[in-house]
Amino acid sequence: MLRAAGVRAGDEVIVPAFGNVEVAEAVNQAGATVVFADIDPATYCLDPLAVDAVITPRSAAVVVVHRFGRTADLPRLHELGRRHGLLVLEQGESATPYDETAQRRERAAYLDGRLSGVRTPDGGDGHTYQQYVVRVPGNGRPDRDAFARAVRTKGVECRVPVKTPVHRMPGFRRDVHLPETERAADETLSLPVDGALTKREMQRIVSACNALGGLLQPAF
Repeated sequence: MLRAAGVRAGDEVIVPAFGNVEVAEAVNQAGATVVFADIDPATYCLDPLAVDAVITPRSAAVVVVHRFGRTADLPRLHELGRRHGLLVLEQGESATPYDETAQRRERAAYLDGRLSGVRTPDGGDGHTYQQYVVRVPGNGRPDRDAFARAVRTKGVECRVPVKTPVHRMPGFRRDVHLPETERAADETLSLPVDGALTKREMQRIVSACNALGGLLQPAF
């Protein structure tokens, strides 16, 4: 996609560090230079202000990655592209049938109304809940990881969606300041929200998470 768009050696391509290393690898394969920008803490997608801050005369493209069922702020990103002459390329998530999305939203609403001790996701902009990602506040990754282990012992499957931001991976290490990316990598946890979950299973998720609320700082 990058080569077809005319990206070449010497160009810079702006990408998120929260998530897919494959995007950064594709930039390298096109012979261009990876430039990381920070994310919006609500959507986990590129923050247009952060993108604007890293644009240089060598910037040729921005790769927008939609995350967890939320979409990036495409109107503002496309406006940036027009203003600076940048290509704005999108990596989307696989489409979900309408009935499955409706079921996920129903279960997400159930969790939103009952979970305490974690920060529930922002459901704006037509969230399809490809993943139900909460924040486990505390003093960093050990708190989130301890929470995840404790929830699993209670029979609830959960996973850390992004363990290491790309700008901290070998081969892509950059001395850049991406506070929202790093905070999200330390705090996020994906809880089950599949449409096949029964009410009893949903109750188990709530019970397991809320029983651990005392380990955490108050959610805000």
